[in-house]
Amino acid sequence: MLNTYWQTGWKFLKRFIAIGLVITTWEILPSVGFIDSRSLPPFSDVIQSLLSLIFSGELFKHALASFHRTLLGFFIAVGIAIPLGIFMGWFKRLEKIVDPLMQICRNTATLALYPVFILVFGLGELSKIGIIFWGSIWPILINTIEGVKTVDPLLVKAARSMAMSRLGLFAHVILPAAVPSILTGLRISATRSIIILVAAEMLGASAGLGFLIFDAQHKYQVEKMYAGIMILIMLGMSVNYLIVKLEQYLTRWKGTTGAA
Repeated sequence: MLNTYWQTGWKFLKRFIAIGLVITTWEILPSVGFIDSRSLPPFSDVIQSLLSLIFSGELFKHALASFHRTLLGFFIAVGIAIPLGIFMGWFKRLEKIVDPLMQICRNTATLALYPVFILVFGLGELSKIGIIFWGSIWPILINTIEGVKTVDPLLVKAARSMAMSRLGLFAHVILPAAVPSILTGLRISATRSIIILVAAEMLGASAGLGFLIFDAQHKYQVEKMYAGIMILIMLGMSVNYLIVKLEQYLTRWKGTTGAA
């Protein structure tokens, strides 16, 4: 029993050794003067600044503004991309016609289009939500199409041989088989939406995590700037973790495949 606990604890520690080494190095090098603390303050100073943001309520204000923009843009993208991707993946002729235009759109640098969104929608919330939507929709759409297109033909033939309706085929064969690919698109899009959000909030915003970082850098509040960056890192890791857990839940049927 003791040996089992030791092995479990060691496996847990191994996952964080690299992070611990980076944090230790980050703390020591500025403290001993090897690195100028004005450009990279000690890790403990950054944590103090982070706690100050939390207890003052400033973090909540900026995080709320960012969550509002990100969630709106991301979920609008999800609501459009998944049904459209399923439709295009199923009707392959349509997908072949639309694919060249889709490839042009998805390979255009998202942030290069942000000035266009500002010209069309102004500096307000609509341009920020719009650019997050634009950057988020393509990975979900492409992965959904691929997920539907690559469903095992034998599964489709087997379902049709049992006189399954088209709706039943979608619900019981196509969607379950395409879920892993769709969730991969969601993970990529969720990460991209956070990156785009930061860039969008650096222009024409008065609140948000991106604005917090940019404003702190402009005022040379270096600890506060790094604290904002840490918040974004933790946010990205949390979103990724949640989607991984969602994938494990939605694809739990894989573990029962072939079970006697």
